[in-house]
Amino acid sequence: MILKRVLPFSQELLTRVIEPGNSVVDATAGNGHDTVFLAELVGEKGHVYAFDVQVEAIQSTAEKLQQANLETRATLILDGHENVASYVETEIAAAIFNLGYLPGSNQEIVTKGASTIQAIEAILHKLKIGGIIVLVVYHGHPGGEDEKNSLMDYVRELPQSYVHVLSYQFLNQQNNPPFIIALEKMKAK
Repeated sequence: MILKRVLPFSQELLTRVIEPGNSVVDATAGNGHDTVFLAELVGEKGHVYAFDVQVEAIQSTAEKLQQANLETRATLILDGHENVASYVETEIAAAIFNLGYLPGSNQEIVTKGASTIQAIEAILHKLKIGGIIVLVVYHGHPGGEDEKNSLMDYVRELPQSYVHVLSYQFLNQQNNPPFIIALEKMKAK
């Protein structure tokens, strides 16, 4: 039930800034749902760069793009999101991260605070003014609390003249519900 409340909000945030023709990043391709959603938003002239470190995630994403007839709108990259600057040379309108582990997969393969922060910094550098980074933070797994704390420390220190930071979360829910951190770029650094 909680995911049904958090995920639509993340998509709403993305919909507000992504226009046809934009370049965007899915920093954690996972099962491919966000990549397909982004490919629909960017239109025929836009492009999605989707990253994942797991072959099965890239394969699942490729299958979903093919089923939706959107495969030409995305580049699937079998590499960590911390290497985004090595692959994306254009201005980015938006990015999304789903942090944690790939559902239905090896739960020992998880995102980490240091590499996620490195990816955020690289994307912020390429993000257009008014662009947004959405982080859906799943933290109820081993190591998840450490990543969450690293991210919270990092985003709290971002200058508000450079980036506005929003946290959207449930305060009275049990079992570590996911929450959203959204970063909107206000000016060039």
